[in-house]
Amino acid sequence: MKRLKLALLGGNVSDSESPAIHTFILSALGYACDYECVSVPAEGVPAAAERLLQKTDGFNVTVPYKKTIIPYLDSLSGEAAAFDSVNTVAKMKGYNTDGAGFLQMLAAAGIVVKGKRVLVLGAGGSGRSSAAALLDAGARVWLYQRRKELLKEVCRALGADEADDPESGGYDILVNCTGVGMHDSVGRSPVRASAFEGCSAAVDLIYSPAESEFLRLAKVAGKRTLNGRAMLFYQAYFSDCIYLERKADAAEADLLCGRYLKA
Repeated sequence: MKRLKLALLGGNVSDSESPAIHTFILSALGYACDYECVSVPAEGVPAAAERLLQKTDGFNVTVPYKKTIIPYLDSLSGEAAAFDSVNTVAKMKGYNTDGAGFLQMLAAAGIVVKGKRVLVLGAGGSGRSSAAALLDAGARVWLYQRRKELLKEVCRALGADEADDPESGGYDILVNCTGVGMHDSVGRSPVRASAFEGCSAAVDLIYSPAESEFLRLAKVAGKRTLNGRAMLFYQAYFSDCIYLERKADAAEADLLCGRYLKA
């Protein structure tokens, strides 16, 4: 059985679920892996990137280094270039599987986005990749970001609309791509209850806690809710397919995800 040497690079990834997920997926596909979590401050990125590029078969990247890693790579895939964000590195090339993982999660949950009005909160790496994936899937997307210059820049690049007031209601689906609701902001929501008026579903990329304040407010309002834990699995599956140079299969991904989440 071939053994892969993989890693996750981030600011603080000591409690990440990624080692368990990648080990599960690769084992199911007939491979073993050693998966290292590498937490470094910003000044430690150059040395960490050099070591990981030389000593691993590939590695994942998470906040806050999805853009920081780009100068260390030879090239980017179409998605990584479009999102200006990398979450997977293999053979000196950067990839982004966040958008694919996000859409797979929605599809598996039966949430249809084609033709729907979707509000994406946050225009960082996760917001950009989610918005771009939604646009590609046929949704009409509004983005909200407090930093107006960033909002205009991202909307112009993606072809999304700017949302002036995220709490005005009237959207079919709301997606939280901010970090509000986790770590030091547990118990807080990026929007108030009025934001959920008229919507059918609320999706939060946060999965710890399992029910963020954003999702709690949506649930109280009678909306369908979905956290991002399955997305974490799906983007890992697509990353592993890149490492293995193997064609991804949606049905296989759903089967493995179901098994993992029930374990």
